[in-house]
Amino acid sequence: MADIIYPRSPRETMDGWMHLPRYIDKVRLHLAGKLAPDYQPNLGKGFDAAWLAAAGLTHEQMIEVVKNSITDGEVCDWVRKHVRKSEAEKQAHRERMLSYPAPDDVNGQELLKRRKRESGLEHRDDIRTFVDYIDADEGRI
Repeated sequence: MADIIYPRSPRETMDGWMHLPRYIDKVRLHLAGKLAPDYQPNLGKGFDAAWLAAAGLTHEQMIEVVKNSITDGEVCDWVRKHVRKSEAEKQAHRERMLSYPAPDDVNGQELLKRRKRESGLEHRDDIRTFVDYIDADEGRI
């Protein structure tokens, strides 16, 4: 699958928001018809939906914002103007992402194990969260 264009890491931040650059990449790829088929069913869901909920926005709003911008800077300016959240709220979102699934989340842990197995990464004990998994699956770590 060498022709997949991967979005940025979920660890990337913009205006203090973890995952926002990745979500923007996914929307841009989708709008250009270049979002890989494996990513399409979850566009606007999963971590995208978690960011949207934390920011108080809808997927449709973000599609329009990205569609009507050329640069990340324009999207960032829009977010700064329309999403009024504290640094503590942004930090809480970051911590939720970096700790998902929690060690006591049986269903989440089973899903992570299954995804690792399906991707041939079951031997990677360093992959403890979905953020780790995404970076490993996309070849960053």
